Amino acid sequence: MREHLEWLRAEGELLEVTSQVSARYEAAYILKREDGQRAVLLHKVGEYQIPVVGNLLTKRKYLYHAIGARSDQEAFSRLLAAMSSPRPPTVTKPPEYEELAGLDSLPILTFYERDGGPYITSAIFIAKDPELGFQNASIHRVMVHSSKRAAVRIVPRHLYRMLSKAEARGEDLPVAVVIGTHPAVYVAAACSPPYGVDELHVANVLLGGKLEVFREPLTGLLVPRCFEVLIVGRLLAREKASEGPFVDITGTYDIVRKQPVLEVDAVYARPDAIFYEILPAGVEHRLLMGFPREAAIWDAVRRVVPEVKSVRLTPGGCGWLHAVVSIRKQKEGDAKNAILAALAAHPSLKRVVVVDEDVDVDDPVEVEWAIATRFQPHKDLVIVTNARGSSLDPSAGQEHALTSKWGIDATIPLDRPRENFTKAKIPWPPESSSQQP
Repeated sequence: MREHLEWLRAEGELLEVTSQVSARYEAAYILKREDGQRAVLLHKVGEYQIPVVGNLLTKRKYLYHAIGARSDQEAFSRLLAAMSSPRPPTVTKPPEYEELAGLDSLPILTFYERDGGPYITSAIFIAKDPELGFQNASIHRVMVHSSKRAAVRIVPRHLYRMLSKAEARGEDLPVAVVIGTHPAVYVAAACSPPYGVDELHVANVLLGGKLEVFREPLTGLLVPRCFEVLIVGRLLAREKASEGPFVDITGTYDIVRKQPVLEVDAVYARPDAIFYEILPAGVEHRLLMGFPREAAIWDAVRRVVPEVKSVRLTPGGCGWLHAVVSIRKQKEGDAKNAILAALAAHPSLKRVVVVDEDVDVDDPVEVEWAIATRFQPHKDLVIVTNARGSSLDPSAGQEHALTSKWGIDATIPLDRPRENFTKAKIPWPPESSSQQP
């Protein structure tokens, strides 16, 4: 994370605030004000001794720099290659760190007015399958209840599966919770490789084999050596606590649920630690969640369409529910195949628009123009009803998440003259002059 911070500073992309700000709302307000603009380092948060950093991946170029990519296709390819061919990181000695009194020692922020409490939003949970012995790393929000206890939102994926196995044995699940490390580790922890693939191995490939880990003595888990803060504890078997309300990726409040309890055994920090927080519903939140799904969509669509130019989970679609896919269409039906592939690759997807390669997926005006001029609803619209969607979509019902999905083929019909669908251009310089006015 320090290397990334120095790069941001050198690029003039880091705002450093030296005046004291409150951990309740004020720090979040500054992160929100700079959302999508630049990273923020808050040197003095309340009476805490640890600074707070946020917006580390608030621009796509920040994320691509972190994984060594320069374009969409290169970024998607690098992540997919890392997931398909992961490599174990180097095991080395522990770093220097000190023990803190508990969660009360950390500058944990309260972000929005109806939040259930202070939230750690950058927590990478590392755990081990109690039967098979492999590790998993995934990002989960943590609502702090006290200095030693917190509620953790865990959806039914890999960590949930490990906890269920531990509960069936009547055991707690030991965890190491990393807060602040190289952004490539966060990208890896946000992706969804098959169960049994350690996301730290994926991160190691993204970092060119340079990731170092050490064995944390209380849990025996392998943990990135370059952590800022490390919480060691247990997810308690069969004990739940209220979690929420919390503002999720849609910018609306998720419901309150009974969720697993984290019992904290120790809190460690490097001597000059910086506490990392991710602004809920900010660009960074959406990029971290959405980028691995963009890669999955790109991979799925390129298997049914000869050439995929780009994929974007759109800001207006919360970086999660709506996508735009640009393709080089060769046959009629390519766009509809792309729609179906995208919906299958990202089950939370609610709407996908497929456009030609001349349309900029990052420009909503161009995308709407393509819909207006190249789309006919009676033949170019695909609707899927009663499908499993996202629990983050309030219109779908957050308990059962049944939804309808639709796809729009906004590509040029191949049986019509292409020039009828192409934007006019003014040639420059004109033939009579080589000078600009």
